[in-house]
Amino acid sequence: MPLPLKILTILSVNESKIKEKGSEFIAHAFPVGTIEEANNFLSNIKKKYYDATHNCYAYKLADGSSKYSDDGEPGGTAGIRILNAVNHFNLTNIIVIVTRYFGGTKLGVGPLGKAYYDSAYKCLKQIKPSEKKLMERLSVKFEFEYSNLVHRLLAKYGCKVEKSQFDIGTELHFSIEAAKKEQFISDILSLSLNRINPTITNQQFYF
Repeated sequence: MPLPLKILTILSVNESKIKEKGSEFIAHAFPVGTIEEANNFLSNIKKKYYDATHNCYAYKLADGSSKYSDDGEPGGTAGIRILNAVNHFNLTNIIVIVTRYFGGTKLGVGPLGKAYYDSAYKCLKQIKPSEKKLMERLSVKFEFEYSNLVHRLLAKYGCKVEKSQFDIGTELHFSIEAAKKEQFISDILSLSLNRINPTITNQQFYF
């Protein structure tokens, strides 16, 4: 599926704790970009809280990937409730892990689900979300006579030059908002009379 042009995510790690009838719930939220990153954070939390009763989690990525786990808790009481909290704040590219230390008193399905939701909710509420835009990398080759045209368009579209090469002519590698890519290509083709044809790398990232 195409990546969304904008996402709302978190930029920093956060931790919060709540207690419910003796049980302690420790929530951690981490910004991630891939399943591998999510699994790495999960692995680190499991190592840190190796003696915990449960390490439940949910993650959601911009490419549509999502997963949650009850980690031994009754079905529907933990992972999906954590994911519900993530969706409440409309966040993406994030994993939330809630660690539980059992306090000796069973909470019951309803209160247990609420405790997991409240733990994740409290953790996420403390973080100021940040909007990120989908960027795409392109490159252009051109002769010296087109330098002013190219640099004017790069400035107009807020492009960030990442690499410059000078041999026979000039080659610039840059990033541009994916939402502006097609119009940029149309403008540079038109204004250069088709002498400059940008190369699309299909490399995308959020910034």
